[in-house]
Amino acid sequence: MKIRQVTGDERLTTSMPLAQYAFQSSPGGDEQAWRRSLPYRIEDRTLIAEEAGRTLASVTAIPMRQNLRGSVAPMAGVASVATDPLARRKGHVRALLTQLLDEMRDAGCRTSALWPFRASFYEQFGYVLLPKARTVVLDPADLGPLLRAELPGELSWGPAAAGYDRYAAFTERLLAERHGFALFPDYKAVRLREAGEQWLVTAEIDGTTVGALTYRIDDHGGTLIGEDLLFTGVYGRALLLQFLARHTDQVRRASVQVPADETPELWATDLTVRIEAKVDRPTDAAPMARLLSLDALDGLPAGAGRVRVEVTGDRYLTGTHVLDGTTGRLELAPGNAGTAATAGLPTATLTAAGLSALAYGVLDPQELPIRGYGVVSPEAAQQLRLIFPRAMPYLYAEF
Repeated sequence: MKIRQVTGDERLTTSMPLAQYAFQSSPGGDEQAWRRSLPYRIEDRTLIAEEAGRTLASVTAIPMRQNLRGSVAPMAGVASVATDPLARRKGHVRALLTQLLDEMRDAGCRTSALWPFRASFYEQFGYVLLPKARTVVLDPADLGPLLRAELPGELSWGPAAAGYDRYAAFTERLLAERHGFALFPDYKAVRLREAGEQWLVTAEIDGTTVGALTYRIDDHGGTLIGEDLLFTGVYGRALLLQFLARHTDQVRRASVQVPADETPELWATDLTVRIEAKVDRPTDAAPMARLLSLDALDGLPAGAGRVRVEVTGDRYLTGTHVLDGTTGRLELAPGNAGTAATAGLPTATLTAAGLSALAYGVLDPQELPIRGYGVVSPEAAQQLRLIFPRAMPYLYAEF
């Protein structure tokens, strides 16, 4: 068995058939559709494991960017992890994923994220679960009272292709502002403009975009099916909700996605709403992420804590370090025992998943031993809690 990278048309006979079998209906496979998708994969890094000319397994990394507590850095989005059914459970994906992450880390990626087929498998690679976006289903008529509100700003509406540049610029703004937010590279994101299958409504105040929603309508009297309800501030959200209310006599339902920290039940009085985050194997996963480099932590906003951390059992996050947030920005220094710099410091032993859980803000330090992510004393937990306050990451991109 050997591992190599594939590009261009070679994907059509190697990685794409495996991904189609793993994630779509079969038998079948639309080679023309695969070929049309090649421009949107041009800089994806795809590795295959093969033996005697037969493709056994494949993995792909998408070079993306992600916001980690206010700092935007390169991220490896892992996707299309697939194995020939006769080659499964033989370690091929493990070997491929290890090499893929090695290469993406060497290329400068500081974090990685994915949507798992089984979370416990990727947990072994240092990934930790992130919150899943909520799906909100409501009757637009219940939003009718919001139409009486006098709001600053205005709405623009039309095909998503026509408003793509405005939408892309707004997501760039959210990337800079929202913890956990991740964006595709331009060659992949542009598919929204070229597919021509959605509407786009944007909310603007004084020429600045404050809200956006892409959507389609399945039928008269049916459902307005929205993607992520993106907004900054209450006016951006209210303008978009007013837009949904204008569909009262056209559709019975409107469906949108919101981050896990949003509270749709408070959007309006007398609102009947269903808020759901379904997590199930293998089709309805919550996303996962991990740090690929300790450089991802350097300089992050931090509380005034100081602790010695030993990271074990990982290829990328290893060694003993002093994490110091006393200046308001996280600083890392060698944490060798017995030195003046470490004397009296509380110490925690963490796995890569444990440190990643703290960096992304999804677990309290005291939860880490419960999950098997390390050993944390009460004193160390107090310091780690100061350095890494709980936060709610919002991945946004699905891949």
